[in-house]
Amino acid sequence: MQKIVIKHLKKDSMSKWIIISIIIVTTTITGYNYVYQGHRTIENETAEFVVSTQEIANQFFENIKASEQKYLNKTIEVSGIISEIDTKEITLDDKVYCQFLEAINASVAENIKIKGRVIGYDDLLEQIKLDQCIIINN
Repeated sequence: MQKIVIKHLKKDSMSKWIIISIIIVTTTITGYNYVYQGHRTIENETAEFVVSTQEIANQFFENIKASEQKYLNKTIEVSGIISEIDTKEITLDDKVYCQFLEAINASVAENIKIKGRVIGYDDLLEQIKLDQCIIINN
């Protein structure tokens, strides 16, 4: 009788370790997939909003919180005139700052349409910030 009880205890102990191991492996795989999700490719996404620099600037000026809820992390197309330009950055009408992944070829005072992801609003500079931008027309 004692041998049966000991065998039964060993089986229960072994079953618990197998279940715990499965839970740990499952949790680790799920956590890894959550943390290392695939990156978005803004170039392939359809813009959720098409606006001018003046329209989006007015919306942020009127209500920053509502505008951030509406636009934050969304792909938009914005059009305006280039007021500043650098190798990987463009500012449209001093209101929308666009950051590019690659060097750009555009000239100042040119009307342009850009697609990018809204990453926030800089209330110090009063600019809407976009990243992963691409030029739609040039």
